[in-house]
Order: sequence, then structure tokens, then C-alpha cells
Amino acid sequence: MLRDTQGVTSSHAVLPMEVVPIVARFTGSQTCEEIAREATLELGERVSIELVVKLATELEEALFVDGPPYRRERARIERDFAAAAVREASHAGGAYHEDPAELTEYIEVECLGTREASPSSKRKPRPGRTARSATSTNGTNGTTTNGSTRTARATNGRGNLVAVVAPHIDPWRGARCYGAAYGALAADLPDDADTFILLGTSHAPMREPFALCRKAFATPLGPMEADVESIDAIAAACDFDPYADQFNHKREHSLEFQAVFLRHLLGRKSPNRKGRIIPILAGLGEFQYSGDSPSGSRSVTRFFDALRKVIERRRAIVIAGADLAHVGPRFGDPRALDEMQRSKLDATDRDSLARAERVDAEAFWEHVASDLESRRVCGLGPMYSLLRTIDRGAQGQVRHYEQTVDPDEGSIVSHAAVGFYV
Repeated sequence: MLRDTQGVTSSHAVLPMEVVPIVARFTGSQTCEEIAREATLELGERVSIELVVKLATELEEALFVDGPPYRRERARIERDFAAAAVREASHAGGAYHEDPAELTEYIEVECLGTREASPSSKRKPRPGRTARSATSTNGTNGTTTNGSTRTARATNGRGNLVAVVAPHIDPWRGARCYGAAYGALAADLPDDADTFILLGTSHAPMREPFALCRKAFATPLGPMEADVESIDAIAAACDFDPYADQFNHKREHSLEFQAVFLRHLLGRKSPNRKGRIIPILAGLGEFQYSGDSPSGSRSVTRFFDALRKVIERRRAIVIAGADLAHVGPRFGDPRALDEMQRSKLDATDRDSLARAERVDAEAFWEHVASDLESRRVCGLGPMYSLLRTIDRGAQGQVRHYEQTVDPDEGSIVSHAAVGFYV
């Protein structure tokens, strides 16, 4: 099944497996005749040029091929998004409840664990997939628990909270980890904190290292307004175009989920409490491809300097929406990890997190980049950015670690909740 994560088309294309060797060659570098010839050799049976042309035409008309129809529609949608004042909640009703009351109860009951579910919500099935198998570790006492045990919410005992790493897996599967991250924020959120720098992974390619967005983020619980003044100050300090990849914000979930939980927490403190966000997608793609640290980049350093000035002026809290490993058949591995391999993944993830806890951005980058092609840590960009931005005297505390396992074929997404204090 093909789907467009950037939302140029909302449709899906379901393909028979036998045409995958054909479609996989739609790279723009071969003619239909060449594709037919190579696919014939791979499949061991004749693939006609007419079939290749038919597939290409149908996919082009459905906007799954980079051709004139796709480019026209993308240009139109990009113009509409650029002109909009609000970034709509594109995953509401799918990745989390769209109804405000149901969403509030889900966050309080399933994530934060502050109250029991109401009788009506116990009978109501949630949307999406619910089955999961997971291992989690309580960051406060180091004990390993099964997938149904909730992480304890101990007080931090470290000082003022300045930053949080939260997951960006969907809230259905990441409920306990979101609860640990935003439980820490709820416990230590200063009464006057009103500015939040949101750093997220861009799951679509980016041309520039970072992408700003000047739009309010809509949520079922109300909007999170953008701190336009601070965003403009950051943009003015850049020697690249920080809006070149703004379109990536349109359907990117890594920041949308943080806006939802943040809006809930602020409303929980006071129904009228305002909060502003600075939404940033951290690409750093060229550095991730090469493995080289971004520390030598003048453009990246200027960007982080501008973020630090905002933190100092606004007393802003930094939140990174960042998952860890992606391993198993869904992500290209031949088979699921066995128990020994899962234990090894646990240890490797913890080695990375230990470097993050020390606020050692370069050690964290080096450790994660060394096996990025196999562990596929998609949160490298936002977590590194958080570590480069916050006070070097801060100390991190892992509040929760979890491996969420697909119940059907065993693929794993690991994620953690980390608080940083000074």
C-alpha cells in the first residue's frame, strides 16, 4: 500500500506484490522499455511495456508519481498552507480522540493515570490499533515491568525543569511514555511558563537543516498560538531559508502530538491559561547521511545561538518529540528481534540516553550516528538540537523507556521520556 505522508493526496494505492519489482524502478532514471526488460529478468516471466505504461499512468493520475499532475496539486496545496494562519490538527480522530471530552479523559486516565475511567469510556473502543506487547523500564527505580504496568511518577529532586524528551509514536501505543514525559512537565511546570520550543523529527525530506512554522497549531482542546515575535527573531538570525520546508509541518505528527498534550496541561492548570509555541522541525539530513557532527556548521550554530537567546528572554521550556529505534520487518530487516537481540537493543538505547542525560550533545550524536542505518533512531535531530540548546549545567533523568512491539510481525519502535533539570 502506498500512502502520501505529506497529504498531497489523501487516497491510498494498493498494489499486488507481483508489480512491486516494476514500481520500485519508477525512479525517473529509466524508460518504460528498460523497466519492462529488467522486471522481466527479475520475475522470470514477460513484463510488457504496455503494463509498465499502464501502471505509471494510473499512479501519475492518482498523484503517486512525480509528474505534472502531482506538481500542480502540490503547488496548490503549498500555497494554501502558506496562506493559512492555523496549522490544522491533521491526525485528530485517527492517532488520538477528536472529541475534546474523550481526549481529555484518555490523557488523564491512560497517559497520566490521575483518575479511573468513566463507565461509558470503558465500553467504548478507541480508534486505531490497540494491541501491543512492550517492555518498559521505570526510570525512577530501574525495575523492568511488563506492558501493562504503569511507570511511577516520582518527584525529580533535581531542581527546575528546563526541557523534556517525549515520544512521537501515536498516543494509543505510547500512552505510558507520554504520561511519564508530561507527568514530569505537569509536576514541575512553573506558573509563569508560557513559551515552549517544540523540536520534532521531519519524516519527510528537508532541503534545509531546520524548518520554522509561524502558524498556530489547532488541537481538539483549543489552539496553541505561535510565538511569532520569537520565531521572526530566530528566522532573522538564519543564513538559510528557515521556511523553505515549512510545508513539512502540514502533516508531521511529531509536533502535533506535543501540541495536544501541552494544550491539555495548560488547560488543566487553568482553563484560561495561555501558552505559545515555537514549532521547529529538525532535519539535519546532510549530517545524518554523512555521520558528521553538525557542530562544525556555522549555519547550525547560528540557529542554536538564536534559540538560546529566546530561552533566556522568554524562560522557554524545550520539548523534543523524538522516538528511538525502528527495527524489524516493517523497517527493512529480514526478521523480528529475538529476546537476546531485544535486550541488546535495550542496552544500546540506554547507552545513547546516558549520553543525553549528561547533556553531552556530541557524544550522543556520535553514538547514535554510528549505527543509524541499522537502529534507525529517527529522533536524532530533535534530541541533538535539545542538547545543544539547553543549559550545559542541566542534568537529565530518564523517566521511562519502552519497546513497543507490533503484535503481528514483531517490529519494534523504542521510545523514552526524559526530563532535564538545573
